Amino acid sequence: MKRVMLVFGTRPEAIKMAPLVQEFRKHPDQYETLVCVTGQHREMLDQVLNIFGIVPDYDLNIMKPGQDLYDVTVRILSGMRDILTRTRSDVVLVHGDTTTSMTVALAAFYQQIPVGHVEAGLRTHNIYSPWPEEMNRQITGRIATYHFSPTSLSRENLLCEGIDKNRILVTGNTVIDALYAVVNKIKDDLPLQLSLGKELKAAGYDTGRLVTEEGRRLVLITGHRRENFGDGFLHICRAIKMLSKKYLDVDFVYPMHLNPNVRKPIKEVFGENCQSNLFFIEPLEYLPFVYLM
Repeated sequence: MKRVMLVFGTRPEAIKMAPLVQEFRKHPDQYETLVCVTGQHREMLDQVLNIFGIVPDYDLNIMKPGQDLYDVTVRILSGMRDILTRTRSDVVLVHGDTTTSMTVALAAFYQQIPVGHVEAGLRTHNIYSPWPEEMNRQITGRIATYHFSPTSLSRENLLCEGIDKNRILVTGNTVIDALYAVVNKIKDDLPLQLSLGKELKAAGYDTGRLVTEEGRRLVLITGHRRENFGDGFLHICRAIKMLSKKYLDVDFVYPMHLNPNVRKPIKEVFGENCQSNLFFIEPLEYLPFVYLM
């Protein structure tokens, strides 16, 4: 029996690793499955764990007020040393490009434990864009023994970096597996659908518009947190304004933070009154987001 440890710390990681946790746990005769969370995104992480019914075996709970990347890295590295020493897993699986992934991979390397990198091979080839994610995933890629790439392009990136082709497997993106699981969960639960509809209405968008107005369509917009600030978001707002005026039969819905720095470009582009088919709504948890999608 192989002992597999999956480690993650943010909401996106949890969403994408949840299908792997569930699949490994279907085969207890073959795998002892351990889950460790770092708590890099505490509240948002817990929401996803609850959705997928995952109870971590270990929780570093690293987040403290005012932490920076130095603090996060040190706390994860120190915490993983003790856990990896006790468990002696056969392989450690990490995901993507977070500080959690890079630091856990380094901790496993220090104990000569093989690392599997899920969503491997994404590259911009500019270590400062995105920062620190691009360097995080490059470092993780150098450490990893096994590379699970979402696309053939990411596989090519790894081959260009000298990674053995026999250690790369193109798997697709596990976020699709997570999406299907949640869609099926929502489809089979009418009370949940009603509850999510109310939650969306409270956030600022009434899905009833899509039913009562024949032919009305929906464009759901989301962006990386870094694109929610400065010129990047200003360009996005201008594009949304242009499209919303051109396609009046389409509702454009953008869940976003209420931070004044985020709201400023909206007022600059749209003034006090947005188009009637344009909705900047409050941030959504994963379930209502999928329901809206």
